[in-house]
Amino acid sequence: MQITHLGHACLLVEVAGARLLIDPGGFSSGFDELTDLDAVLVTHGHPDHLATDRLVPLLDANDGTVLRTEPEVAAQLHALGAEPLHPGEHLRLGAVDVEAVGGEHALIHPEVPRLGNIGLLVRAPGEPVLFHPGDSYAVAPRGVEVLALPLNAPWATSAMTAEFLRAVAPGIAVPVHDALLSEAGRAVYLRNLGQLAPAGTAVYDTGGHGTLPV
Repeated sequence: MQITHLGHACLLVEVAGARLLIDPGGFSSGFDELTDLDAVLVTHGHPDHLATDRLVPLLDANDGTVLRTEPEVAAQLHALGAEPLHPGEHLRLGAVDVEAVGGEHALIHPEVPRLGNIGLLVRAPGEPVLFHPGDSYAVAPRGVEVLALPLNAPWATSAMTAEFLRAVAPGIAVPVHDALLSEAGRAVYLRNLGQLAPAGTAVYDTGGHGTLPV
């Protein structure tokens, strides 16, 4: 498995011969030029996870790419061929299995409407299990070896982030969802997580944008 962090919540996951793009949002860069994608997956409809205006040319450049999204997003993107991925459902792409979990975005404030949100578990024989939770800490699956860990968000405290990391207890945590942080602030978050991570978990920093073989 090879993971490329394309800024904020966006990941290119290359595993078992498949190329999966997760959450191509407005705070991310470098995904517009990608080709040979097998699937584009969207956890929820917030613009930092879904840049709709950039999605059209991306799909045009990747003919035949599967677009599977959280159900509310699929309804909005029906004209683009989006199909829903409900919690508990699986998407098979050759040897790769993608399972949707969860269902609801984390609470930002009682007066802010909550969207649907799916976490994505990516599995393939002989490969590490990857979990991208989207915008929620509600589900902490067992057996996750690589966690895309939201580092900072309006819906999360540092304590919540550390407890989620401990609950999942992956071998590797890849910090994502960091576009709202300054360089100095990002370093503080990473230092704290490094101290609070459970035994056996390594926090691998891509610098906010980079490739990591796992």
